[in-house]
Amino acid sequence: MLPALKAPTTSALYDENWFAIEAVVDKSIVRELIPILHEAGAEGIIEYPLNKVL
Repeated sequence: MLPALKAPTTSALYDENWFAIEAVVDKSIVRELIPILHEAGAEGIIEYPLNKVL
């Protein structure tokens, strides 16, 4: 569901039922993607700009 350069980064959280997921997403699709993620059950979605990708 999440586009990324290769694959999203997932990290286990303290509560074993929760994960943090980080993905690099093209700015042009963010407005469409966030509602889809929210509808799929995502919570605490944070968007921040990326300065550079090497």
